[in-house]
Formats: sequence, structure tokens, C-alpha cells
Amino acid sequence: MGSKYRQTVQGYSFLMPALAVILVFTLIPIVYAFLLMFFKVDLLSGEKTFVGLQNFEKIFSDPKFWAAFENTARYVLVVVPVQTVIALLLAVLLNSKIRFDRIFLSVMFLPTLTSSSAMTLIFMWLFNNNGFVVNLIRDLFGVKIQFVTNPDLALTVIMTMNIFSTVPHFMIVFLSGLQDIPAALYEAAAIDGAGKVKQFLHVTVPQLMPITFYVITMGVVGCFQIFDQAFIISNGSGGPQNSTLTFTLYIYQLAFNSNDMGRATALAFILGFIILAVTYIVNKFLKPDQING
Repeated sequence: MGSKYRQTVQGYSFLMPALAVILVFTLIPIVYAFLLMFFKVDLLSGEKTFVGLQNFEKIFSDPKFWAAFENTARYVLVVVPVQTVIALLLAVLLNSKIRFDRIFLSVMFLPTLTSSSAMTLIFMWLFNNNGFVVNLIRDLFGVKIQFVTNPDLALTVIMTMNIFSTVPHFMIVFLSGLQDIPAALYEAAAIDGAGKVKQFLHVTVPQLMPITFYVITMGVVGCFQIFDQAFIISNGSGGPQNSTLTFTLYIYQLAFNSNDMGRATALAFILGFIILAVTYIVNKFLKPDQING
């Protein structure tokens, strides 16, 4: 018993630094934030007034919340499927032993190495009202399209930028999964008369389902947390006409523009619940743990 007790103490002593960090920087802030969402908090003075569920009532009655909800939902529904499909197809292309694959892989991976802020500034230069893409379309087709200042197109610019910058990372993830699929499965499928398309649909896709679940989950979480691109393009306003207002940008506005940390915290918990619910639905739909069972 003495030896077992000493081993237990030694184990927990090694865990204590990590547990202390998690407690101080994760668990305590979560509990504090949970309590904070029931108060009206003045960020400057620190004054707190208990308001119960009024923060949630104000959020759900605010048109900006529904604008942020619509924009974020559109963002997720477009970006996640598109980036997943493109990443998978590029990974399959690379795995087919095409020539110059290493050069292609290096070039494709460059956007991932670029910071999000720098990528946003580059796309602003490309798509602003006097940008390269706008001028190119005008010279080729005689039509000047304003992307950044058009409420119908501003969010599309952010979507395009996110897809361009995230596809390389997910492509590498898919590529690693493809290289772990046994060649015998493809040989057996070929013997049964399956062509390349059927092999892809009935061998590759099912075998990659756990990887696909990871890619979709990380894509969903990342898209729901989109902030810096919308902030830089709209200069923090979420414009034009709230067309680039996202959940996280709305949280920022509530906390630092409206000086209402309680309502911002309540919205953060709403966002966390939405992410958890969507992730649960994706897990139930894809069932990644049952693919290779």
C-alpha cells in the first residue's frame, strides 16, 4: 500500500503544473464567465448589476444578432463543404503520383504559412473598389463590380479568402489519411470490377470518414469563430449593412463598443452551445467510429 500510495502521489505531483494551468486559465474563467452573463457589467468601472436573463432577452431581440446568425450560418454552410471537397480532391490528385508533386505541395501550402491578417490585407488589395480583380473584370468585361462595399458580395470575399487559406492544411490531413489506406482494398475492388470512380466512392470515402469528421469539425469550429477577416475588412463595423457581421465580431462590439461585458459573455455561451450542437450533429451523421468496425 505504501508503494502504491507513493506512486499515486508522484503521478499527481507530475500532473499538478498542468492541472494548475488548466484550473487558473480555463476552468475558473469559464465559471466566472458563466456567472457574469447574468449581470450587466460596466467594463470601465467594473460595476456589476444582477439582471437575470435580461441579457439573453436583449440579444434575441437585437436585429444585429439575427444578422450575425444569418451571416455565420451562410459562412459555415458554404465554406466547410467547399474547403472539404477541394482539399479531398487535391489530396487524391497528389496521392495519384502526379509529376512535380513536391513542388505543387510546397506552393499549395504557402497560404497556410501566411498570417490571417496579412492574407486579409492581400485580399482587400485584390478586391477593393480599385483593386486588381475589380480592374481586371472591368478591362475584360467592361463591368465594374464593387466587392468589399457591396452587401451581397462582401461576405463572399471573406469566404473565398478562408477557403484559399485553409484548403492546404486540410489537404495535408487528407493526404496522410490516403497513404494509410491499404492497397489491398483497391486491388480487391479492381478484381470485383470497380473502376476508379467506384473505388473512390466505396473504398476511399468510407476509409477516410474519421479524417473527414476531423476536417469538418475543425472547419465548423473555425468558421463559427471567424473574427479577424471580418474585423479588418469592415474596420470593426460588420458592414456594409451588417453583411460581414459575425458572432465573434458582434461579441467584440458588445464588449468594447457597447461596454456591456455581461451581454457579450451571454452571446459567447450561445455561440459555444451552437458549436457544440453542430459538432454533435456532424458526429451523429458521419459516425466516424463505426466506419472501420
